[in-house]
Amino acid sequence: MDKILEGLVSSSHPLPLKRVIVRKVVESAEHWLDRAQCEAMFDLTTRLILEGQDPFQRQVGHQVLEAYARYHRPEFESFFNKTFVLGLLQQGYNSLDRKDVAILDYIHNGLKLIMSCPSVLDLFSLLQVEVLRMVCERPEPQLCARLSDLLTDFVQCIPKGKLSITFCQQLVRTIGHFQCVSTQEKELREYVSQVTKVSNLLQNIWKAEPATLLPSLQEVFASISSTDASFEPSVALASLVQHIPLQMITVLIRSLTTDPNVKDASMTQALCRMIDWLSWPLAQHVDTWVIALLKGLAAVQKFTILIDVTLLKIELVFNRLWFPLVRPGALAVLSHMLLSFQHSPEAFHLIVPHVLHLVHSFKSNGQPSSAAFLVQLTELIHCMMYHYSGFPDLYEPILEAIKDFPKPSEEKIKLILNQSAWTSQSNTLASCLSRLSGKSETGKTGLINLGNTCYMNSVIQALFMATDFRRQVLSLNLNGCNSLMKKLQHLFAFLAHTQREAYAPRIFFEASRPPWFTPRSQQDCSEYLRFLLDRLHEEEKILKAQSSHKPSDSLGCSEVSLQEGSTKAAGLTETPCTSNSEKTLIERMFGGKLQTHVCCLNCRSTSQKVEAFTDLSLAFCPSPSVEHLSFQDLASLPRAQDGGLMQASGPSPSEETVVYNPATAAFVCDSVVNEIGSPPDEFHCAESTSVSNEATEIFVNKDVPQKPGGENTPSVTDLLNYFLAPEILTGDNQYYCENCASLQNAEKTMQITEEPEYLILTLLRFSYDQKYHVRRKILDNVSLPLVLELPVKRTTSFSSLSESWSVDVDFNDTSENLAKKLKPSRLEEPFCPKLVPYLLSSVVVHSGVSSESGHYYSYARNITGTESSYEMCHQSETLSLAPSQNRFLGRDGPSAVIEQDLETKEMSKEWFLFNDSRVTFTSFQSVQKITSRFPKDTAYVLLYKKQNSTNGFNGNNPTNGHWVNGDPPLQKELMDAITKDNKLYLQEQELNARARALQAASASCSFRPNGFDDNDPPGSCGPTGGGGGGGFSTVGRLVF
Repeated sequence: MDKILEGLVSSSHPLPLKRVIVRKVVESAEHWLDRAQCEAMFDLTTRLILEGQDPFQRQVGHQVLEAYARYHRPEFESFFNKTFVLGLLQQGYNSLDRKDVAILDYIHNGLKLIMSCPSVLDLFSLLQVEVLRMVCERPEPQLCARLSDLLTDFVQCIPKGKLSITFCQQLVRTIGHFQCVSTQEKELREYVSQVTKVSNLLQNIWKAEPATLLPSLQEVFASISSTDASFEPSVALASLVQHIPLQMITVLIRSLTTDPNVKDASMTQALCRMIDWLSWPLAQHVDTWVIALLKGLAAVQKFTILIDVTLLKIELVFNRLWFPLVRPGALAVLSHMLLSFQHSPEAFHLIVPHVLHLVHSFKSNGQPSSAAFLVQLTELIHCMMYHYSGFPDLYEPILEAIKDFPKPSEEKIKLILNQSAWTSQSNTLASCLSRLSGKSETGKTGLINLGNTCYMNSVIQALFMATDFRRQVLSLNLNGCNSLMKKLQHLFAFLAHTQREAYAPRIFFEASRPPWFTPRSQQDCSEYLRFLLDRLHEEEKILKAQSSHKPSDSLGCSEVSLQEGSTKAAGLTETPCTSNSEKTLIERMFGGKLQTHVCCLNCRSTSQKVEAFTDLSLAFCPSPSVEHLSFQDLASLPRAQDGGLMQASGPSPSEETVVYNPATAAFVCDSVVNEIGSPPDEFHCAESTSVSNEATEIFVNKDVPQKPGGENTPSVTDLLNYFLAPEILTGDNQYYCENCASLQNAEKTMQITEEPEYLILTLLRFSYDQKYHVRRKILDNVSLPLVLELPVKRTTSFSSLSESWSVDVDFNDTSENLAKKLKPSRLEEPFCPKLVPYLLSSVVVHSGVSSESGHYYSYARNITGTESSYEMCHQSETLSLAPSQNRFLGRDGPSAVIEQDLETKEMSKEWFLFNDSRVTFTSFQSVQKITSRFPKDTAYVLLYKKQNSTNGFNGNNPTNGHWVNGDPPLQKELMDAITKDNKLYLQEQELNARARALQAASASCSFRPNGFDDNDPPGSCGPTGGGGGGGFSTVGRLVF
């Protein structure tokens, strides 16, 4: 029968005739045949299957072999024995190579035919050895896929025990050698299908024998981390990632990133190749593992690897966005790489040239998936342009292209950036190391205490959080300058952009420290603030004067360079006295004006003067019982506040400039306009000076709320009312009237005629104890209103006055004049001042009982020029008040109503606590309750921000250059310095992490993340941050 069949398949008869005869041959298999006939038929069919010249011959061989093996099973079992199969696998068949896929297919079918025979067990044992040998020979993808088919159907052929681990490792290596040289879609699809079969086989083995998983993953890492230039592992290894259980991510990444045996070069190679895996179609979770490894490396501070890999691969990842199959994973990895690479714009700028083409292409195709993708991409782009806002030439075309897509809010952008930085990564992946020293979750930078410099740190943070002032400083063009303003700009830029948890302001401290301040000794923060603002103001005035006489390039810092950035942003409304362009930055931001009016009560002659201020010093109100004491009794009372901090005596009025000295006046008035020629000296002699807005009859509000214990809690409004109340000059403090040519009783009133953008209020808490000759602190609690309405009487009657610049107005009330201020003035006709609304921006707190000791820290929040939620504040100008209400700014006035309505909204707004190097989130409720919780911690200096719907200092003014949502772009010199320092910081962190890992490779640590300070006082003077408690248990390390 075998001869008939052999002649038939090689004959030239028509194919239909051949098929009929073949069917007869198959049917004849049911008849009895001797062993020799069966073997002859098995030999023929095997030859047809393996060496058939056409598909028909191979098909006939399969049909006839299956029929005869079914009916003559013992004979086939004898034919298909171990020796025969071993010969096929090791030597091939005649001219057929042993690695031909046809041999594996033949063996696969043969196993199916003898599956029920006892001899199959011997074949299984043989194949367990042979398949391992075959895999070690690195078969091609097609042969490996056929082998996978065989082993999937016959799991008994898979090596067992230790050999199973070896088999999996060798199979991983084999996948690492796969290559597909074709670019045709059909061949590519076939290649992907073959790889998928092999990876599915590995998955099945991992499930059946879990002990094989970890060695297999070790082999994967060994392949992708190889630094052998002659070997490039196949991207087909990406097919294995989807089969690794996601719950193993944490333990695997921790083991990988903390293993001291893994060199940086190997880790870099591995990470680069994992990123290449994003190109593999149909692979799942590749992006998850790549991001996990990036985070793990950040957690152990291996920033050099992250920088190298990001710069090397960021463009490749971006290009993967073009391919729909891998786009979601590529976008996830791209987002993480860009958002975490925050120390330099280098990575973002590598992809910027490619963004426009991608956006235009996806916008034009009109597919819903493209639109959804562009929404995510544009959010990422907005975040990066916000973080690196100094490149309008690069960003403007992109902004135009994405203008139709939603733009995330500034708060959302800040949140995304704060959570994504390398120094913000979760430390759970590296619990054996100490807590990262990167920025806190607030995204704000602390200031290192250089030795009792908390007075400076608290003031600088308050000024930095004064958003409009900060933006003006950062926008100045100060290249070539070595001025104090340049150093402040440098400090602000680092606070905004450094990656460090805390910055050491050594250069600025040395430049700004008053000469009489003893180094490493506690000082008064209010005195430091006045000195700083005065220095900045006088410095700019000198530069203005020089620039008017010399060419600008000979100065190195001309008037134009100082003012260009700030005047671009916007200007305040010009005053009748001085145009905005003539004012210094300090004048524009903190400068206000006061009119002082003195009226002789004998002849009714008057004199008045105008003086500038940058802060108002508010004394505490006297006890209500003061009203019932005689002037003689009052003279014997302790002083409500002491002039030791800021004395009222000073240079003569004719002096032109302010000379700072702790023993001299806090302010000087250049000229006094006296309508009847009274000498100006009387203004300086008076120990008690205060302001009244005259006919409005502002009185101290005595209807203040009661504490539960029955004590009055004054508010800042009460102190301001007291400051502005009329004052009778009598007794030892009589006024010399030139008209009367003698000392006379007089009434002095003061009123604010021009309000500042930022109102600085200092609460005079330090009094002089005459009995013990020591300075004591007034620990009274003061209520801090969120909304403060400042009465301003605008006037044009002082344009002819010669004005001076003063750094503050400090009016020290003697005890005798405390009661006299309660007497109203009725000398002029009534007027209705404009009530200008202010919002609380920051609070500097003094902790301690003496000005010579203790600690300063500050609360602050970001407030821009206009806040929509406070538009109701402006209604106060048109409210019709009852006469009794219009006399003072009490708690029953419109401000109190507004504040009650807004207070609950503000509780949830973002406040920050700046305590030297430590910065934490807090709430306005914590600010309000600080003194009630910690009696020695009292508000000392307050910053209020004027609210004005037409304010010119808000953020996105089109005339201020390219400001993206926030601060202005930095000068290149500043950006380069920050980038350089950020790289240095990352290197420092990496070196420190390696040193700690060597000292305690497997030791666990405990840390307490930054949080609220509601249980303990905010701190003591000196470097702070950190704490005990908590911790993680150490997880057993895996060695890769």
